[in-house]
Amino acid sequence: MTTFLRLLADKDKANNLLASCTALRAGDADTRVFQLAPESFRNVPGAPFAYWVSDAVRESFLAFPSFESELRKARQGGVNGDDFRWLRLWYEAPVESVSDCEVVPIGKGGSYSTFYSDLHLVARWDFVRNTFFSFNGLPHRPSLQPASFPFFFRPCLTWPRRTNGLSFRLMPQGCIFADKGPAAFVDADAPDTLLALCALVNSKAFGLLVSVQLARVELAQSFEVGLIQQTPIPDISDDQQATLAALALRAWSHKRTLNTIEETSHAFVLPAALRARLGDYAPSAIAAELSRIQAEIDDIAFDLYGFSESDRAAALGGAGTKVDVDEPREDDEGDEGDEDDQEDIIDDAQSSDGLLSWAVGVAFGRFDWRLATAERTLPPEPEPFDPLPVKSPGMMPDAATPFHKHAGILVDDQGHPYDLARLVEQVLESVDAPVAEDVRRWLRKDFFAFHLKRYSKSRRKAPIYWPLATASGSYTLWFYYPSLSDQTLFSAVNDFVDPKLKDVRKELQDLRDKGAGRSQQDEKRLEALVSLEHELADLRDSLLEITPNYRPNHDDGVQITAAPLWKLFRHKAWQKVLKDTWAKLEKGDYDWAHLAMNYWPDRVRDKCVTDKSLAIAHSLEHLYIEPEVAPKKARGRATKQDV
Repeated sequence: MTTFLRLLADKDKANNLLASCTALRAGDADTRVFQLAPESFRNVPGAPFAYWVSDAVRESFLAFPSFESELRKARQGGVNGDDFRWLRLWYEAPVESVSDCEVVPIGKGGSYSTFYSDLHLVARWDFVRNTFFSFNGLPHRPSLQPASFPFFFRPCLTWPRRTNGLSFRLMPQGCIFADKGPAAFVDADAPDTLLALCALVNSKAFGLLVSVQLARVELAQSFEVGLIQQTPIPDISDDQQATLAALALRAWSHKRTLNTIEETSHAFVLPAALRARLGDYAPSAIAAELSRIQAEIDDIAFDLYGFSESDRAAALGGAGTKVDVDEPREDDEGDEGDEDDQEDIIDDAQSSDGLLSWAVGVAFGRFDWRLATAERTLPPEPEPFDPLPVKSPGMMPDAATPFHKHAGILVDDQGHPYDLARLVEQVLESVDAPVAEDVRRWLRKDFFAFHLKRYSKSRRKAPIYWPLATASGSYTLWFYYPSLSDQTLFSAVNDFVDPKLKDVRKELQDLRDKGAGRSQQDEKRLEALVSLEHELADLRDSLLEITPNYRPNHDDGVQITAAPLWKLFRHKAWQKVLKDTWAKLEKGDYDWAHLAMNYWPDRVRDKCVTDKSLAIAHSLEHLYIEPEVAPKKARGRATKQDV
């Protein structure tokens, strides 16, 4: 027998160590003292020193079949070597299919979240070559198909490979998965089997068995596929499967409901300030119900594994442990966002920014205000393994009449029929929501920073409302990225800037004609108009300078598409990102982009001759010349003749 002393949770380690040694010598019980035969460690894969759990827990690895079996598989996805090129956020990618390529969701890890987590990323997928569009392998692995390709597009479970807490969630059919977001599958893709498995692997009992293999109870490790594959799963009856599946489905539904106020989610319905009008949104009640569901799942799992009360206490965080897998935690690797999505949702509920942001979306024709007025009913909740929708329920349905018809451009110009501030106020009034005191000031000072943060996830920045402004910001054109075309800049000049310049110059002339009769107020107005005239002229010249070669393509993504316009954005951090992106475009780092072909066609075409991936990207495979295969050198000892 070997004696182990566990003082990890003790602050006064010196005195507690002395107390434990004294108790051990006297034969008294002490929860910090563990005595067991070292041979028992061999029951656990890797034989870790998991001394703080009972023999029954360690013997679970012998008593129950492993996760990896004929009925279950866990697999790690592949890598493409350049996420910036091949991945997009779902709201910046084109909706329509292009030839043999389609936009498909991809799971890539993310923050801690059990049962449900929205997929923010998509990839352009080539269904002919069965790989990322224009992907031609990696230098160290020339295979076109990512790892585990035969498992792609199946309904499954996925989990973040590295977070402060193990969390499994359902992933619908029609998705692919990456190395940081492994996936688990069941025989025949049976939905109830997947749901029941999701409940089991999110249980405290399963979490304890994972932590035993890591030789620690704090679940802050890398949860590799192999670790999950060797963790035991108990056999369950049909009735037990039905019960666990029902619990998992309820948990998934509740978690999805909480996500319906996040406007970048596939589940978005309405902002927090309006969501309660639909009658099924009560965050505190949902949180309490989720706790009850988790407790019921844990009780069933403990019984299935045959864990004792002391084992249950260890799994639930007793006996000096720190296990707590209920609380959402920040993603260590940041795969799904620069900030925790749950914190965003809470912030949204506590501020008016979410409501105003939604009103901007309504003004641009993105979101449907009729859900807030009961003119349109909420669509039914999808099944958990249904393919992700092209649009969220809160977005305007195809062919529906928007709140305000426009060509993708609104303006910050009081009195103009396309004035964004006025439209936002009208949206809020139409849904009987409070109108902020100064919407125009919020649009000028606060909105874009909020929008940029909200629409930046998975290390991608993809704002879809673009403020292109004069130097002082006194006049701003707002472009809607999904509506962007090669005519947008022309329209901005012809329909907005030129008429505004004409009005300003007319007013200037009227003031100048007054001569000595101008009042002090007239003089101030004259000075302001002179400055505005110069700024508008500069804005017009800048737009016309960019226009000839500017043919945006949504496949390039927001950041590259916005790069040529970097000087016209006044938000310093975003302007710097775009300036750096433009410099890399000029250098040739992003020659796979359509925009690179627009500006530097000769350079890109020359590269297509030797780079098959670029040739595919630009539909110029006929230019590619396959290199000659070098003859293999004969192996063996060199002779004098060879020398």
